[in-house]
Amino acid sequence: MKKRNLIFILLMVVGHSLGFAEKAPVDYVDCFVGTSNSRWMLGPYAQRPMGMVQLGPDNQGNRWMGGYEYAINSVSGFSHIHAWTMGGLMLMPTTADLALSNPSPDSPYKGANAGYHSRILKETEKATPGYYAVELYDHNVKAEITTTTRCGFQRYTFPECAESRILIDLLFPTEWDYGFTVKDARITKVNNSEIEGYAQCQSGSWSSWNDWTLYFVVRFSRPFDHLNGWNEGIQKDDIDEMSGKGDIGAYATWNTRQGEVILVQSAISLVSVEGARDNMEKELDPFDWNFDACVKDARNEWNELLSRVKIEGGTEKNRCKFYTNLYRAFAGKQTWNDCDGKYRDACEDIRELKPGEKMYGGDAFWNSFWNLNGLWSIMSPDIMDNWVTTQLEMFKHTGWTSKGPAGIEYSGIMEGSHEIALMVAAYQKGIRRDGDEIYRAVRKMVTEQGGEHPCGGQCGQIDLDAYVKYGYMPMEVNVVSKTLDYAYDDYCVAQLAKALKNKKDASLFEKRSMNYKNIIHPEYKYVCRKDKKGNWDKDFDVFSNNGFIEGNSWQYSWYVPHDIDGLLDIIGRERAIQRLTEGFEKSRKHNFAAHVFDRTMGQSAEFYINQGNEVNMNSAFIFNYLDKPWLCQQYTREILDRFYGDTPYHGWEGDEDEGQMSSWFVMSSIGLFEMNGGVTAHPEMEITSPLFDKITIRLDNRYYQGKEFTIEVRNNSGKNCYIKSAFLNGKKLKVPRIPFEAIKNGGKLVYEMTDKPEESCWWN
Repeated sequence: MKKRNLIFILLMVVGHSLGFAEKAPVDYVDCFVGTSNSRWMLGPYAQRPMGMVQLGPDNQGNRWMGGYEYAINSVSGFSHIHAWTMGGLMLMPTTADLALSNPSPDSPYKGANAGYHSRILKETEKATPGYYAVELYDHNVKAEITTTTRCGFQRYTFPECAESRILIDLLFPTEWDYGFTVKDARITKVNNSEIEGYAQCQSGSWSSWNDWTLYFVVRFSRPFDHLNGWNEGIQKDDIDEMSGKGDIGAYATWNTRQGEVILVQSAISLVSVEGARDNMEKELDPFDWNFDACVKDARNEWNELLSRVKIEGGTEKNRCKFYTNLYRAFAGKQTWNDCDGKYRDACEDIRELKPGEKMYGGDAFWNSFWNLNGLWSIMSPDIMDNWVTTQLEMFKHTGWTSKGPAGIEYSGIMEGSHEIALMVAAYQKGIRRDGDEIYRAVRKMVTEQGGEHPCGGQCGQIDLDAYVKYGYMPMEVNVVSKTLDYAYDDYCVAQLAKALKNKKDASLFEKRSMNYKNIIHPEYKYVCRKDKKGNWDKDFDVFSNNGFIEGNSWQYSWYVPHDIDGLLDIIGRERAIQRLTEGFEKSRKHNFAAHVFDRTMGQSAEFYINQGNEVNMNSAFIFNYLDKPWLCQQYTREILDRFYGDTPYHGWEGDEDEGQMSSWFVMSSIGLFEMNGGVTAHPEMEITSPLFDKITIRLDNRYYQGKEFTIEVRNNSGKNCYIKSAFLNGKKLKVPRIPFEAIKNGGKLVYEMTDKPEESCWWN
């Protein structure tokens, strides 16, 4: 025995010396997962957590879901912003024939007429959190990229060339989801090593709300020989300044020797050129021109964040899926204030935050209360804190909170106002203390009719007056599914009113939250449209998307997160079990991703579980309310295995949605889910079967008392996926959920697993 132990120890020592050390969490992240058929916001971009700069390759033509496509072996350039409906400031090193246009990069490379994009050597393409690299075949340049929160840092290795160039293109992206225009721009030479400028941008004619001015500073490690520019096909040499609109850019030139490296540092701001320069000085000057030090710093920042959840056991594949999804949960949104705390509000006025505060932006909060908010609450309560700061700043200065504050604007995207859930949960969980201020903001959202904001975009609840008048959303006015979103928002406000001892408001909004009952057909027991007179839809089809946003009646009929028990009483529990089980069984062949929102597959097409969109992501956990927890455990395990992949071509069966799909994987794989969004006085989390043998969550002691929360899963395997017993801090659980307080105070949750589903209803 002693001899075997000695041999084992020697093998471990030798293995470590040969570089076989245990992987860090950051090493499990695959930045290419899901990047085929992905949208603009998701690519192998170099970025920091919640980074303003998401700097990386673009390679698609003008199309929906444009941006980066893994299967295309070319690159059109490296742009700085990959936020929802936002983009800008593209850089590209070139050495081939001069080309200033940038047509679709999947066209053959035939000199200047094909544009300046380049084919790539795919085997050289690498991406890790905070770093991207590729060799550009047609220009014979190696491009490497890293970032700070607000700055880009690029290293280009050139061949011997009499005119090597770095292009700065302001009319980018010309190829993405929503289109892009430059209404006014200016590029100014500061000296032979630095340029500055701005581009006044607008995203697509449909989104008049989203216009922004992108200010930038770009500096080079070696003085350039010439700075030339172009605007709308007119080229000018040796410029000091170039101004105009539309297609506008500049390029610096050098005579390079073989293997010569030129470093490029860039900084951006939505406030001013001075703000961009200050961002550069504060974030890049500490690195001087040490590119590798910046790469290392980015890696360390990501690793510290990802290391807050330590997983043990499970398969290598699931560990990679876990940390890749955890990475994406922090890579989808952006920080929009400068280092000095300044930002521009929705009316373009400059505001300034208190030290330490941040302004975030991104796509909608649509149903983020189920997963993303909960994950942030556990791992990074500071992000929840700053999201509330963002919303209260918008309410204070421009009158409303925002359901999708892309660029700190009022996008009006998606349904309801689910930023309310985030704000209320932050208060109920003790992350925020300013309940009265939060209440003033969220109460306005559910009491005043929404509409066009004077500074652009939509704010508030659209057609709220009809919802209040009729107790539902009539089909002549808007989609019936708004009733469900508005009812949930009412519930959230009611819970905060209750916490603040406002009994009158609590009673009013609690009653309104039951409006969902007004649209459940008394015979069908499904959500159904009806008109102002109360007449039900005569053409009702449970699988039609008429009257629903990105879903159908079957899917939306489970969407009452605040009153699951009440919903099940209306449907009938036996009927609910039969319906839900049938839905899962028939959805397996689609990998639980029935994400076709219309009837293009024929009138007989039936779409049930749609894990690929927000309204259906609670379905498996409803079994916990039907005394069938083993079905919850079975189907969540299946979704984790089937819906989620680990290749560029299969990451998520649909749109990853800026962290929402990823956070479902992370939370469910550690066995947690937040059904009502954590908005009650004593928030609770549903439990299900974890993928891993042990999960240790390191808590943030700035917000929570506990040091860590541990989940131990005994006798766990793919076959043993059912919970036989559960003990929280030594006490046997009697329901399939735990209080959030138990997590934030630190403690231990222990499961004993079995392969027998009938043993899983352990509290009976």
